Amino acid sequence: MRAFREAVETGDLDAVEALLAEDVVFTSPVVFKPYAGKAITAAILRGVVRVFEDFRYVREINDPGGRDHALVFTARVGDREITGCDFLRVNEDGLIDEFMVMVRPLSGAHALAAAMGARFEEIEQEARARSV
Repeated sequence: MRAFREAVETGDLDAVEALLAEDVVFTSPVVFKPYAGKAITAAILRGVVRVFEDFRYVREINDPGGRDHALVFTARVGDREITGCDFLRVNEDGLIDEFMVMVRPLSGAHALAAAMGARFEEIEQEARARSV
């Protein structure tokens, strides 16, 4: 999804949020239960931007039908290098309604979990404020 990739790469988090469906489901690479809703998903993505360093997309894979997209990325969390993939599915309105992230290696996933966990109260507060 070109618009999403460009918004992330330019740091336009308002544009990222605008591409999320109200009922988007976000599946984290480090938490078992998915998160449902635009407010929490946008807040998580804003948190990730504060955690990831040297983030860049390196490959984009698209479904010929246009609904499924995969964006492969590299980043760093502290001293851990991460390779990951954002799997996006868009609804009939062209908004992201499924967003799943996978990362490797395990040591990078652990670093990501720790960094996001340390910020999660702040992320939840931001989501509550945005959903009012």
